[in-house]
Amino acid sequence: MPFHLDSFHHLSQAELVAPSPVSDPYWVGFSDKVAALLNIDTNGSLPIDPQYLQLLAGNQLHIGQQTFQPYATAYSGHQFGQWAGQLGDGRAIYLGDINGYEVQLKGAGPTAYSRRGDGRAVLRSSIREFLCSEAMHALGIPTSRALAVVGSDLPVFRETRETAAICTRVAPSFLRIGHIEHYGHQDMQSELEATLEFLIQHHYPECQNSPTPFLSLLEKICIRVANTTAQWQSVGFCHGVLNTDNTSLLGLTLDYGPFGFLDGFDINHICNHSDHAGRYAYHRQGEILHWNLYCLASAMLSPLQNELAKTQQLNESEAIERIKTALASYNRQYTQQWQSIFRKKLGLRKELPEDIELLEKLMQTMHEHRIDFTQFFRGLSEGQSAPIEMAEWLKLYQDRLSVEDFCKDERLQNMQSVNPKYILRNHLAQHAIEMAQKKDFSEVAKLLKILENPIETQNVSDEYALPPSPDMEHIAFSCSS
Repeated sequence: MPFHLDSFHHLSQAELVAPSPVSDPYWVGFSDKVAALLNIDTNGSLPIDPQYLQLLAGNQLHIGQQTFQPYATAYSGHQFGQWAGQLGDGRAIYLGDINGYEVQLKGAGPTAYSRRGDGRAVLRSSIREFLCSEAMHALGIPTSRALAVVGSDLPVFRETRETAAICTRVAPSFLRIGHIEHYGHQDMQSELEATLEFLIQHHYPECQNSPTPFLSLLEKICIRVANTTAQWQSVGFCHGVLNTDNTSLLGLTLDYGPFGFLDGFDINHICNHSDHAGRYAYHRQGEILHWNLYCLASAMLSPLQNELAKTQQLNESEAIERIKTALASYNRQYTQQWQSIFRKKLGLRKELPEDIELLEKLMQTMHEHRIDFTQFFRGLSEGQSAPIEMAEWLKLYQDRLSVEDFCKDERLQNMQSVNPKYILRNHLAQHAIEMAQKKDFSEVAKLLKILENPIETQNVSDEYALPPSPDMEHIAFSCSS
């Protein structure tokens, strides 16, 4: 069924908006796996119905018997730690609902929330979001998905003249902390509570039977976000712009901008060259998401206090303590999940107190010698010898393995299942982008297929699993896309 604006009354600050057409659209990338989620018939590479090209370009609003009613939503948020006020879907237009998933056209033109922007996205950033969305899903990390990238020769001006592209994004919901902040900061209590109730009904049904469903919702969101953030750290993923308006209420990886995967391990790595203070550096992601969740709790404060007063007879200070306890679930879950994943990456089944020191020593040694993050863990899982710089740590690791009671082959097999061979390294994405800018989209398709199966060794050049050459090591990205 189409997504009708009046059926989502909690999004009272949403505006109907038509995408802005582009001339002569063409396919840049397409995921048949996401197409299957949406019940879109394909020939194995593209939709069978040629009208999908025009639909996903924003040039028409119907497909078959289905007509869409596109819209954009308002939200607010903290950006780089500062309150930014109203933001909103400045270039992401909800096409509608297909088979239970929300579908957005990112880069389809201006909306009421564009803040003087052109509402467009460029080819390079659209390709990166498309490939990384599907790469993260294949790694088992919660994420929005990407159905397609449609290109056009329409000029778009950022630091230089580029061409436009529209990335079709798919998720169970694109609701973010910024939506809650928008209603909370404007004291729009009925809209705020309606949004929280919608979240519980559709995405957190386990909270419905709680005596304090809003408090339970906050805790469940904390746990989901903690799990996802720990998974980012375990594959060396840096988001780049972890503002509250980029933080999903479903714990999804959302809004791929200046992201990057670590090559040589640098715990202070900053993938966004606009992040001058390093607020969103790799080692700070865990604490930043906790800060964002405090912003969420602050925006939810009134309904949380009312609920606790009504059902638990708690006064204001007692309610605050209960809310802090719910927020503390983030740190507990993040720590537990981080340790659990890294134990698995090292093939450790037992949980021993000395494992913390072993993991800390590992991070320190990798940082000091800039050991390639993905290649190190993958090599370890394949029984390869570690770099000579790791000899001291390796001795500690071998001693720790002697305590385990399962065979080497089983251990290595288990390790390989959580240590990918292929990730979306920046230099690989850049090569695909440069080819696409010359209208050769074959590398986009090839990378997609490789990244859809990141664990198994594939019949491709070894270069797809190797670190970048020295001249490609320091590719950095800004928020300009």
